[in-house]
Amino acid sequence: MALSREVFEPEHEAFRAVVRSFLEERVLPRHDQWEADGVVDRSVFIEAGERGVVGFNIPEEYGGGGASDFRFNAVVVEEMARLGVSGPGFKLHNDIVAPYLLTLASPEQQQRWLPDFAAGRSIWAIAMTEPGTGSDLRGIRTRLTPTPGGWRLNGAKTFISNGILSDHVIVVARGVDAQPRREISLVVVHRDSPGFARGSKLEKIGLRAQDTAELFFDDVFVPEADLLGTEGGGFAQLMHNLPLERLSMAINAVATSKAVFEETLTYTRERKAFGQPIASFQNSRFRLAEIATELDITGTYIDRCIQAAARHELSAVDAAKAKWWATEMQQRVVTACLQLHGGYGFMKEFRVARAFVDGRVQTIYGGTTEIMKEIIGRDLGA
Repeated sequence: MALSREVFEPEHEAFRAVVRSFLEERVLPRHDQWEADGVVDRSVFIEAGERGVVGFNIPEEYGGGGASDFRFNAVVVEEMARLGVSGPGFKLHNDIVAPYLLTLASPEQQQRWLPDFAAGRSIWAIAMTEPGTGSDLRGIRTRLTPTPGGWRLNGAKTFISNGILSDHVIVVARGVDAQPRREISLVVVHRDSPGFARGSKLEKIGLRAQDTAELFFDDVFVPEADLLGTEGGGFAQLMHNLPLERLSMAINAVATSKAVFEETLTYTRERKAFGQPIASFQNSRFRLAEIATELDITGTYIDRCIQAAARHELSAVDAAKAKWWATEMQQRVVTACLQLHGGYGFMKEFRVARAFVDGRVQTIYGGTTEIMKEIIGRDLGA
């Protein structure tokens, strides 16, 4: 039996019950159709807002729940992972976009954007990655050219989650002739902005219900009122908020791995080969024991990171450690579980098969494993 978790308080578990009920009632029954469509029904964001599954970390004055404790974020991530519902971009909404709006938006911008954000009436995305740049933020080519009253935005972004549904996009761009890490700014582009266009939904091998798109900016006018944070301060702003994004991915990795492992354990106890349960073979027992141990040890570190995030003390290095280790563990665990399922593990109706393709991107987006190790290594002075 695993050690009991000490990270959550009664209020978090009460919130977990609300999230679980909402996902089971309003998301899980529709998820297969969303997988086929390649996009979720945007009404699910409004439903999530009504139940407090999104917007809980937005101040009450703007219609949110006023819960700034990151442990509430962790609950949503864990419950979505438990059910394998990857389509609705709630994690992007709560864990990635919300911190930018809460820490960088001016009072006027918050008044303009946060009420609809909290209610799920507006869907947001953040556009960092470009064709040819990947994890290298210093290679960003999308440009902001000064013009009376604001800037002209030109460039392209790719692999943007919520790219099709989004009403507002936080775009990472740099000033003309700016040097690496300098003059990167964050601006908000709206759905109806002239010159803003979306490509078709990108066809992915996994996470098929989560809409992902290319975005194009052809001389888009960005007024001064839609600059997020300070001009030229974007790199530091990105570095400040990326740790929470990476921790969210690590939480998802552990929760997904646990859910797949529990189903695999049940399967191997019931499935027989040569007249006995698969789990009774020594090789199977040893592999299951290895997975259980790795899950417990990794989960303990991730819980420590969740507690640090709740205290606003999570460092970029600790988040990098959590992200690369947990997501690489996810690859090992899910692959081993698929193997223990035999041929059935290759069938789409089995959770392990979906987890196998959905989870593969975990070591890539949000900063690759190699980038995470680079962050840690530099901190060591290596």
